[in-house]
Amino acid sequence: MKRHTAAAAAALSCLAFLAAPAATATAATTAAAAADNPYQRGPAPTVASIEAARGSYAVSQTRVSSLAVTTFGGGTIYYPTSTSDGTFGAVVISPGFTAYESSIAWLGPRLASQGFVVFTIDTLTTLDQPDSRGRQLLAALDYLTQRSTVRARVDASRLGVMGHSMGGGGTLEAAKSRPSLKAAIPLTGWNTDKTWPEITTPTLIVGADGDTVAPVATHSEPFYESLPASLDKAYLELNGATHFTPNSSDTTIAKYSVSWLKRFIDDDTRYDQFLCPLPRPSLTIEEYRGTCPLGS
Repeated sequence: MKRHTAAAAAALSCLAFLAAPAATATAATTAAAAADNPYQRGPAPTVASIEAARGSYAVSQTRVSSLAVTTFGGGTIYYPTSTSDGTFGAVVISPGFTAYESSIAWLGPRLASQGFVVFTIDTLTTLDQPDSRGRQLLAALDYLTQRSTVRARVDASRLGVMGHSMGGGGTLEAAKSRPSLKAAIPLTGWNTDKTWPEITTPTLIVGADGDTVAPVATHSEPFYESLPASLDKAYLELNGATHFTPNSSDTTIAKYSVSWLKRFIDDDTRYDQFLCPLPRPSLTIEEYRGTCPLGS
């Protein structure tokens, strides 16, 4: 009996010795990947993780009163509660014509829980046009990185903008005005300017096949086609959607927004798999165009 016990112990010791190099190699690979991608935040993504209503980070929020600012209308900052991962990239989101922050508020905790600081804002008036909304997006970014109570959590070199309708048109205006932005996502955007060859920020245009306010044929499609051919850009047309689809929680919008922001704000190539090869038409996607490979 003792001989069998000793033999078993020897065998386990041998297996542990053999397994040690493999474990060391795995740890080394993980460390190397993190070193190659210092802005990488959160666990390795899966389809389930980017479609989930919440990501891996617990989220806190703080309110910015309209009385405390003069260059935009105040709003709500959502941010990962943890400080163990260092700073995060950030994105500011504008509502559309006649709308309030509440119309795009669902994106705040959803994106923040994936590892971003997210600022959903009100505009100075609900009637502000896209050029004004673009300036307000940039003013809100400046407030977030320079004056906000969470500014120490934000990497000011990794910023993006999003917006719905005229806020989407403002997103294009902001990207045109500030080339240092890392990502832009107009959601069923509206703008009288249809051409954006000056933009150098990686841009995901989101349109809706049933949009009668900003029809894709006269808004999202020409926006996309006018962006430089050399730019990392994509066009996602939602299937069975309307102009106001971005005003409610939407898995397809969230999935590709998370992937785009992760790829270009965080430079996280783990998210390439969701953007290239180009997604195929489906029950929720009418059409998807893009300029793979990414990061060119």
